[in-house]
Amino acid sequence: MSSDRAVPLPVAVPLPADVAHLRPQNAMGLAYILNALLLTSASVVLTTRPEFVSWAAAQVLLALALVQWFVLLHECGHGILFRTSRWNDLAGEVAGLLSFIPFRCWTAIHNQHHRWTGWQDLDPTTATLVPREISMPQRILMSVCWRFWIPIFVLVYRINNFWNWPRLRRLFPDRALKKRLVLDILGVTAVYGGIVYGFGFFPLVRSFGVGILLSMVFIESLILSQHTHVPMTLSEGAAVRPYPAREQDAFTRSLTLPRWLSRWILVNVDAHELHHVYPQVPGYLLPKIDYEPKNLASWWHFVLAAHRLPAPVFLFQNRNQSGATV
Repeated sequence: MSSDRAVPLPVAVPLPADVAHLRPQNAMGLAYILNALLLTSASVVLTTRPEFVSWAAAQVLLALALVQWFVLLHECGHGILFRTSRWNDLAGEVAGLLSFIPFRCWTAIHNQHHRWTGWQDLDPTTATLVPREISMPQRILMSVCWRFWIPIFVLVYRINNFWNWPRLRRLFPDRALKKRLVLDILGVTAVYGGIVYGFGFFPLVRSFGVGILLSMVFIESLILSQHTHVPMTLSEGAAVRPYPAREQDAFTRSLTLPRWLSRWILVNVDAHELHHVYPQVPGYLLPKIDYEPKNLASWWHFVLAAHRLPAPVFLFQNRNQSGATV
């Protein structure tokens, strides 16, 4: 196994010549941050009103806001929401807090994801889905959650990748990096603890629980659409080279969603093949690139087709093994 897999890639890397003009724009980054803040603020205001309609509207707006904060966390982790690294870091910390993911942990893991995309057992975000024997209790739990759309998989994804301190220590042995990661985890935990202590757990659940749940259901479908059930390679412990970005589109999937949702909420992260080929290009500029996706699926078609498969088949096999067209 290559020894440098434990070292995160630099966030800022040179743009290829063919897209060198597609650089981050501070005005666009600020517009997306303001949009997320507006959605969040509106949901908080509406949830305080006594009318059920206001509460229900608040949950929908909150779900949209939390989905957008997650996408903005992704953009800031690449250093491409703003042109200025300080602004990316500041916005990333806020987005991470509102995504329930420590920003530095996200950046370290996600950079390794882009480094090792295609090598399922080396990519930390796909390594847990390497084909293996699954116990009966695990099968039952996965099947029940998959059948009833309980977003346990996105919860496991977040905890295992960004909160699992023993795993993070193992993946990133550098002492300075470990210090940054643990401080970020402790800082976010302290903020959450203060909020829960100040407002109370059950009042928070009543006010925001449904919106959080809706956002997790959507984010789960988004995350699982990107690389799950897609054929990948296994290193099996051998020293291998990462796939270049220009070859990584073979290992991911793109979705088609309503244009307003893709552009104004998802920042075009649903164009995931294109993002992997050009990870240095801001999501809001990806449509300017002439590119024909190879693995494109309608979002709703993908979601329905994926849920028709048994959970262990969808998660631990790929379409070549299952014969499904997902």
